Amino acid sequence: MLFDDCFEIGYIRKPHGLNGAVSILLDVDDAMKYKKMESVIVNIGSNLIPFFISSLQINGKKGILRLEDVTTIEEAEELKSCTLLLPLDQLPQLNENQFYFHEVIGYKVVDRAKGSLGNIENILSGGNQDLISMKYKNKEVLIPINDALVGMADHKKKEVHVNLPEGLLEIYL
Repeated sequence: MLFDDCFEIGYIRKPHGLNGAVSILLDVDDAMKYKKMESVIVNIGSNLIPFFISSLQINGKKGILRLEDVTTIEEAEELKSCTLLLPLDQLPQLNENQFYFHEVIGYKVVDRAKGSLGNIENILSGGNQDLISMKYKNKEVLIPINDALVGMADHKKKEVHVNLPEGLLEIYL
C-alpha cells in the first residue's frame, strides 16, 4: 500500500502502561466513527505497517490503543509520534456538498462576489488552521478553511464555493 492510498486519522502520543498499549490522538471530526476499527496502518519511518487492533478505547479525541504483536513498553516506545492511517476506501461518507481535502485538489475556487478565481493547487494542513493554496493572477493565495469562508463543494462541476472577505485577494497582489 502506498501513502497516497491512505488518509491520516491521528498519531501515537506515547506508551501507556507496561504491556504495549499506546496513547493516541485522533485528528478527525468525529472520533467515535473510528471506535470499531479492526486494523490500522502505522507509518514507521516512512514504512506503512498494518496492525490488527486488540482493543481501542476513545474518550473525546484521545484514546488508548492496543495493537496485536505490540506487547512491551519498549515496542510501544518505538511507535511514539508515528502517524495512524487507514485506506482511502474506509473514509466515512460525507454529505453531498462536503469534501475531504484530497478530493478537491484541482477544483476551481468560485467566490460569491468575484466569481471564478483559480484552481486549488494544494491544501496545507498543520497547526490550528488548514489553508487552501491557489494561484490568482500568478500569485499564491492562501484561503483559511473555515465555515465562514469556505462553503460547499460542487463535485459535479469540480468547484469549491467561497465567500472571501473584502481585501483578502489584494493582500497577495
